[in-house]
Amino acid sequence: MKIAVVALGKIGLPLAVQFASKRHAVVGVDVNQAIVDQVNSAQEPFPGESGLQERLRDVVGDGYLRATVNYAEAVPGADAVVVVVPLFVDDQARPDFGWMDAATIELAKHLTPGTLVSYETTLPVGTTRNRWKPMIEEGSGLTEGKDFDLVFSPERVLTGRVFADLRKYPKLIGGLSDEGSRTAREFYESVLDFDDRDDLARPNGVWDLGSAEASELAKLAETTYRDVNIGLANQFARFAAEQNIDIYKVIEASNSQPYSHIHRPGIAVGGHCIPVYPRLYLWNDPAATIVRSAREANAGMPDYTVGLLEGVHGDLQGQNVVVLGAAYRGGVKETAFSGVFSSVSALETRGAAVFVHDPMYSDEELANYGFAAYTQGSTPVDAAVLQADHAEYREWTPTDLPGIRTLIDGRSILEAGKWEGVTVRTIGRPKDQSASGDWTGGRER
Repeated sequence: MKIAVVALGKIGLPLAVQFASKRHAVVGVDVNQAIVDQVNSAQEPFPGESGLQERLRDVVGDGYLRATVNYAEAVPGADAVVVVVPLFVDDQARPDFGWMDAATIELAKHLTPGTLVSYETTLPVGTTRNRWKPMIEEGSGLTEGKDFDLVFSPERVLTGRVFADLRKYPKLIGGLSDEGSRTAREFYESVLDFDDRDDLARPNGVWDLGSAEASELAKLAETTYRDVNIGLANQFARFAAEQNIDIYKVIEASNSQPYSHIHRPGIAVGGHCIPVYPRLYLWNDPAATIVRSAREANAGMPDYTVGLLEGVHGDLQGQNVVVLGAAYRGGVKETAFSGVFSSVSALETRGAAVFVHDPMYSDEELANYGFAAYTQGSTPVDAAVLQADHAEYREWTPTDLPGIRTLIDGRSILEAGKWEGVTVRTIGRPKDQSASGDWTGGRER
């Protein structure tokens, strides 16, 4: 087959490499000439994706993958066009279709009969049918269901482990017609391999959900579930602290029964997915009070955590406070919807002098976000808030934060024994069990 992949980002490029590894002729399209040049030179543009560099070198070297900025080189005559263009959102996670619209208009100009078009970017329900179909038909002069097929098939992978996740999870598809779904099934079965999964009700592979809307909702549902679950865990944690109960022991006990899957509470829910997709769901279902309440509960956790610090430490006016972690989670250099922004804002509102430390960011990078960078073990501080669970912070002691009197552990990863002389409090733990660092229940996010 000839396959076009539109947008060679952290998901699109591994997808293009996967398709090319099955000996199909793949052309990747990207608006960034630098990325196109790197791909054509068989150099991964963003290190950190397991197996990507080796596989990229193989498929480019063998002539199965090349990149271009020109849709006219990629789309005409393609058997399939897979679109993985980012859907941008504002601070309230309201969708901005600008880049996706531009890509859709451009691919429509060059679309030829007999092509399957598959969108993999997470979308509000109804977008494939009500936005992309008329836009493609108008731009191409072709008719969906007759001249081309249109489906939605959400990506379900995490950066860093894309190739493993492509094998692990069923590939969901939903077409606008039965023929489109059949074509999509045949396409994805020819470009993907699947691990055996005894835990699934049916064999792992391509799962047809019957409509584009069902496929769109499936992706929103699986991520919204996590946000709602974490919101519930956070409300449990706040109540447990008031009652002098260790919520982590409660969650571990609850999850020992197979019908309970309570997630882990914490200072913030960040990233491109969990805080965003519930908003995309609410875009179509504004009456979803449970979803809205959970999102509000999670969004309020940074301020709650700073309030916890204030209650333990006292007045924060003029106090030097360090937020540990700019990233939205440990081990990931990404600040999308990170709790660092709300945490810094809440501290500044209370009059604190705020610094930010993150082992994955340089002082210059932190300054570009508007943060005053903190150098480990340098300037004396009064208090700190652990925002991201970087592994490095597990090894820190008071010598890394000279002068510290109060520490709030927003991720429950610290060990009390390493913080002698410091008042340490953890979200959801009683005052005398604030930093045991031994909890293993719940689920990662």
